[in-house]
Amino acid sequence: MIAALVLLLAAQAGPCADAVTQTELNLCSMKEYEAADAELNAAWRDLRDIAKRRGMSGSLLDAQRAWIAFRDAHCKTVVARYAGGSIAPLIANRCMTELTEARSAQLRELAETN
Repeated sequence: MIAALVLLLAAQAGPCADAVTQTELNLCSMKEYEAADAELNAAWRDLRDIAKRRGMSGSLLDAQRAWIAFRDAHCKTVVARYAGGSIAPLIANRCMTELTEARSAQLRELAETN
Protein backbone atom coordinates (compact mmCIF):
# COMPACT_ATOMS: atom_id res chain seq x y z
CA MET A 1 0.00 0.00 0.00
CA ILE A 2 2.77 2.44 0.87
CA ALA A 3 4.61 1.69 -2.37
CA ALA A 4 1.41 2.35 -4.31
CA LEU A 5 0.94 5.66 -2.52
CA VAL A 6 4.51 6.70 -3.27
CA LEU A 7 4.07 5.80 -6.94
CA LEU A 8 0.77 7.67 -7.10
CA LEU A 9 2.25 10.80 -5.56
CA ALA A 10 5.31 10.61 -7.79
CA ALA A 11 3.07 10.46 -10.85
CA GLN A 12 1.08 13.56 -9.87
CA ALA A 13 1.82 16.92 -11.39
CA GLY A 14 2.91 19.65 -9.07
CA PRO A 15 5.74 20.19 -6.64
CA CYS A 16 5.97 16.48 -5.81
CA ALA A 17 6.25 15.24 -9.39
CA ASP A 18 10.03 14.73 -9.15
CA ALA A 19 10.17 13.69 -5.50
CA VAL A 20 11.62 10.23 -4.94
CA THR A 21 12.77 9.85 -1.35
CA GLN A 22 10.40 9.88 1.59
CA THR A 23 11.97 13.10 2.82
CA GLU A 24 11.38 14.76 -0.57
CA LEU A 25 7.79 13.51 -0.62
CA ASN A 26 7.22 14.79 2.91
CA LEU A 27 8.65 18.22 2.07
CA CYS A 28 6.70 18.49 -1.17
CA SER A 29 3.46 17.48 0.50
CA MET A 30 4.07 20.24 3.04
CA LYS A 31 4.43 22.75 0.17
CA GLU A 32 1.15 21.50 -1.27
CA TYR A 33 -0.53 22.00 2.08
CA GLU A 34 0.94 25.50 2.44
CA ALA A 35 -0.44 26.42 -1.00
CA ALA A 36 -3.87 25.05 -0.08
CA ASP A 37 -3.76 26.96 3.22
CA ALA A 38 -2.90 30.20 1.42
CA GLU A 39 -5.89 29.67 -0.88
CA LEU A 40 -8.10 28.98 2.15
CA ASN A 41 -6.95 32.21 3.79
CA ALA A 42 -7.74 34.17 0.63
CA ALA A 43 -11.19 32.59 0.38
CA TRP A 44 -11.77 33.31 4.06
CA ARG A 45 -10.84 36.99 3.69
CA ASP A 46 -13.19 37.39 0.73
CA LEU A 47 -16.12 35.72 2.48
CA ARG A 48 -15.43 37.44 5.80
CA ASP A 49 -15.90 40.83 4.15
CA ILE A 50 -19.19 39.71 2.60
CA ALA A 51 -20.31 38.19 5.92
CA LYS A 52 -19.64 41.45 7.76
CA ARG A 53 -21.83 43.37 5.32
CA ARG A 54 -24.64 40.83 5.69
CA GLY A 55 -24.47 40.46 9.46
CA MET A 56 -23.43 36.83 9.45
CA SER A 57 -19.81 37.14 10.55
CA GLY A 58 -20.45 35.57 13.97
CA SER A 59 -21.90 32.37 12.59
CA LEU A 60 -19.23 32.21 9.91
CA LEU A 61 -16.47 32.52 12.50
CA ASP A 62 -18.11 29.82 14.65
CA ALA A 63 -18.33 27.52 11.64
CA GLN A 64 -14.71 28.13 10.68
CA ARG A 65 -13.46 27.44 14.19
CA ALA A 66 -15.49 24.21 14.30
CA TRP A 67 -14.16 23.19 10.89
CA ILE A 68 -10.54 23.76 12.00
CA ALA A 69 -11.12 21.60 15.07
CA PHE A 70 -12.70 18.90 12.88
CA ARG A 71 -9.88 19.03 10.31
CA ASP A 72 -7.18 18.74 12.93
CA ALA A 73 -8.91 15.90 14.81
CA HIS A 74 -9.76 14.01 11.63
CA CYS A 75 -6.23 14.19 10.26
CA LYS A 76 -4.80 13.19 13.63
CA THR A 77 -7.00 10.09 13.45
CA VAL A 78 -6.02 9.33 9.86
CA VAL A 79 -2.28 9.57 10.58
CA ALA A 80 -2.44 7.62 13.89
CA ARG A 81 -1.89 4.26 12.22
CA TYR A 82 1.37 5.57 10.73
CA ALA A 83 2.69 7.04 14.00
CA GLY A 84 6.45 6.83 14.18
CA GLY A 85 6.76 5.94 10.51
CA SER A 86 8.60 8.07 7.99
CA ILE A 87 5.44 8.33 5.88
CA ALA A 88 3.39 9.88 8.70
CA PRO A 89 4.16 13.50 7.68
CA LEU A 90 3.11 12.77 4.10
CA ILE A 91 -0.18 11.23 5.25
CA ALA A 92 -0.85 14.14 7.60
CA ASN A 93 -0.04 16.74 4.94
CA ARG A 94 -2.22 15.04 2.32
CA CYS A 95 -5.13 14.86 4.74
CA MET A 96 -4.76 18.52 5.65
CA THR A 97 -4.45 19.49 1.98
CA GLU A 98 -7.52 17.55 0.87
CA LEU A 99 -9.74 18.92 3.62
CA THR A 100 -8.38 22.45 3.20
CA GLU A 101 -9.00 22.42 -0.56
CA ALA A 102 -12.56 21.22 0.06
CA ARG A 103 -13.14 23.95 2.63
CA SER A 104 -11.80 26.60 0.26
CA ALA A 105 -14.34 25.47 -2.32
CA GLN A 106 -17.11 25.69 0.29
CA LEU A 107 -16.09 29.21 1.26
CA ARG A 108 -15.88 30.31 -2.37
CA GLU A 109 -19.35 28.88 -2.99
CA LEU A 110 -20.72 30.74 0.03
CA ALA A 111 -19.15 33.96 -1.25
CA GLU A 112 -20.77 33.51 -4.65
CA THR A 113 -24.22 32.77 -3.25
CA ASN A 114 -24.33 35.53 -0.61
